[in-house]
Amino acid sequence: MQNKSIAQLAAELRLRTYSSVELTQHYLERIARLDPRLNSFITLASASALAAAERADQAIKSGEAGPLTGIPIAHKDIFCTKGIKTTCGSRMLENFVAPYDATVVEKLSAAGAVVLGKTNMDEFAMGSSNETSYYGPVSNPWDATRVPGGSSGGSAAAVAARLCAAATGTDTGGSIRQPAALCGITGIKPTYGRCSRWGMIAFASSLDQAGVMALSAADAAFVLDEMAGFDERDSTSANVAVPDYVDALDNDIKGLRIGLPKEYFGEGLDARVGASVQAAIEEYQRLGAEIVDISLPNSALSVPVYYVVAPAECSSNLARFDGVRYGHRCDDPKDLEDLYKRSRAEGFGPEVQRRVMIGTYVLSAGYYDAYYLKAQKIRQLIADDFARAFEQVDVIMGPTCPTTAFALGAKTDDPVSMYLNDIYTIATNLAGLPGMSIPVAPVDGLPVGLQIIGNYFEEARLLNVAHRLQHVTHWHQGAPAGFE
Repeated sequence: MQNKSIAQLAAELRLRTYSSVELTQHYLERIARLDPRLNSFITLASASALAAAERADQAIKSGEAGPLTGIPIAHKDIFCTKGIKTTCGSRMLENFVAPYDATVVEKLSAAGAVVLGKTNMDEFAMGSSNETSYYGPVSNPWDATRVPGGSSGGSAAAVAARLCAAATGTDTGGSIRQPAALCGITGIKPTYGRCSRWGMIAFASSLDQAGVMALSAADAAFVLDEMAGFDERDSTSANVAVPDYVDALDNDIKGLRIGLPKEYFGEGLDARVGASVQAAIEEYQRLGAEIVDISLPNSALSVPVYYVVAPAECSSNLARFDGVRYGHRCDDPKDLEDLYKRSRAEGFGPEVQRRVMIGTYVLSAGYYDAYYLKAQKIRQLIADDFARAFEQVDVIMGPTCPTTAFALGAKTDDPVSMYLNDIYTIATNLAGLPGMSIPVAPVDGLPVGLQIIGNYFEEARLLNVAHRLQHVTHWHQGAPAGFE
């Protein structure tokens, strides 16, 4: 069952080949047996999952089922879930149980999806390897000695290991696409504002976006169909009509103009990863697509711009965790200052502390103009590069990551080297564009991701382009040994 698509699972549930309760029990059994190797889940919600599965079976029986009714999924532990712990991978929120569901959670539950639990993540979504979690690192199912990528590494590992049919993630600088690439699955970050951020605990408010992680573009389309849409509770939500993503999957891509930025194929890219990406692009040419060489001249500035803007916003957002209203509170504080200092020092890990301090610095008097304001100006130049490119092309393609998954612990003492792993993904967040990663030919048994970037609100085109490749190749169907 675990290797079937969402469409196949939905069809068999409607035919009563098995029930949603049986399907949910199957996944819960796999998690209990296999997840100790990965540490991809922080919290399992077995009782509520089985109750939701029973309701799904009743809906199917009464003919009221939708495409996701009875399908077991998981949520990244950054989305508030009523009655289930929401920790953000941090000691700061170790015992926090939200009194409400995030809009994304609410929508998927209303669509009949069964929530198996909450997946592990880099603390407050700050990391590129899922090694900063208070609950320990996540291992890559393809090689347990390697990272799954981050910050949505728990969701990526769980999907790759067939522990759920799909999972939610969030992407601030590549945190859906990068772990999708390293774990050999499909991951899509929609346009900023396409999916509600209400109830999604904020890291960097102008960059964060919810998205989907699944085995295929078709599976991702089913989930995004239910997630996307305007939410009046979210001031950053875009009031733009949502197309039928599933309906657009089989559109012809003959004549599609694919832009290849020269900056994405230069120094720093592993030659074998580059060759794998080129092989996938040649498949697109055989499908009738045209290749256009383009340039994104300011893309090299994406990493330094991101590591000014994102820490600045996280410094502001995380100020609420002060030991007073919710979150970790130190024992026996002497006074208010001691309460603040020790609660935050004990509650936040080293990476979060580093980014909060950087962000506070760049926002401080005397440095705001020199760093934060300048970074925002360059951010606009990066967006302008994309705007010019999309006058010539329909989509932009390149590698998702410069290398395959690196070893656990290999970069934990070198933050700059860790940050550079997102060099190809960050620019889309700075511009607010949609992007996705799909698996292409592996290198030495390790997954490689092809990144596809689209113009604003063109997720349907991205999913269509990805699906057409997956229709004629098998790279997305491979399962890690021991998790088949």
